[in-house]
Amino acid sequence: MTYIPRLKQEYKDKVVSALTEEFGYKNVMQVPKLKKIVISKGVGAAVADKKLIDHAIDELTMISGQKAVATLSKKDVASFKLRKGMPIGVRVTLRGEQMYEFLDRLVTSALPRVRDFNGIKATGFDGRGNYNLGVVEQIIFPEMNIDKINKISGMDITFVTSADTDKEAKSLLTEMGLPFQKN
Repeated sequence: MTYIPRLKQEYKDKVVSALTEEFGYKNVMQVPKLKKIVISKGVGAAVADKKLIDHAIDELTMISGQKAVATLSKKDVASFKLRKGMPIGVRVTLRGEQMYEFLDRLVTSALPRVRDFNGIKATGFDGRGNYNLGVVEQIIFPEMNIDKINKISGMDITFVTSADTDKEAKSLLTEMGLPFQKN
């Protein structure tokens, strides 16, 4: 017997039928699904100190369970002392099993650790069915050891779905367990 992540099984069992009932899909393939989750982190101070990129790579690798890569600048900006090709951020793209595992950890253990948490804002949709979420502190993830962190920083989490509209994407992410704020 092979291992299937809890949220992946829940998607097949409950989410597909709930979304089909809500939007009246005629085919199972029409039901929107989560394609990938991209976690990115800008490290602007890395222009002066190259070790900050290595710390950020280690942190994102620990949080996501997959090796993170440095993002490079595309052009020179003299006022920031930035050269083309310098590392200025870190990102990791999760798909498949690891994507569902990360989403499960985010919903069940990381988001409840946010101070004064009332749910995530529903204003992060881009019009094409994708959702962006900003996390202010990386210490909300239980994988992070607060003693080993040199600087508290945030990150952006992007949920890329196959939904055509924001309404479908919000229904999908709500069924997957993301706690949106009540208006």
